[in-house]
Amino acid sequence: MGDATPAAERAETLAILAAEVETCVVCRLAETRTNVVFGAGNPDADVMFVGEGPGQREDEQGLPFVGRSGELLEQLLGEIGLVRDDVYIGNVVKCRPPKNRDPRPDEIESCKGYLRTQLQLIEPKVVVTLGNFASKLLLRTDTGITRLRGTAYEWWGRFLVPTYHPAAALRGSARVLGEMREDFGTVQSIIEGKLQRRTPEPAPEEDAAVPDPDPEQLDLFS
Repeated sequence: MGDATPAAERAETLAILAAEVETCVVCRLAETRTNVVFGAGNPDADVMFVGEGPGQREDEQGLPFVGRSGELLEQLLGEIGLVRDDVYIGNVVKCRPPKNRDPRPDEIESCKGYLRTQLQLIEPKVVVTLGNFASKLLLRTDTGITRLRGTAYEWWGRFLVPTYHPAAALRGSARVLGEMREDFGTVQSIIEGKLQRRTPEPAPEEDAAVPDPDPEQLDLFS
């Protein structure tokens, strides 16, 4: 991680990439989307959130995490002294899978380079995966979110903190909301420098290997 690239240059590069994604027709998701949801937020953010893919509201508006899930996300950010404009929010895939199904392997393969580039440009101190799918995919494990959360994983030169998708808390579980607050507290500790990585690691590259917390792997970037 570092600050070698000025934020304005990062923003310009992200805008160029977003324009490229707007016309992407590589996978079948282009056939059913209303809008591409590339991502939004601070190009110099310390915290980057990664969800699975756009839902109906996101597909309609072209923005990530709108509606009630977005409102809860903003509430939790406020509790650790942040606002939405302080962070960057993206997804594993940039187009809505029909009926909000899980993205398929070929769709992830088509989109993974965009997410890799977003990570490389933004260089966040911590990546927060929202929900079971994004958490399992980026950590390359079949372990579920209930067991994954509660830990800050060293991941490609930064920390990765898995937590629940806001929709899970909105379904009425006080336990889920309380555990999300714990995870956001971990994020706060990282950005305040209270939690340090044990050893330096390289940023993600095209063929980089990710340390596997579980032998069951889902290959994202390598």
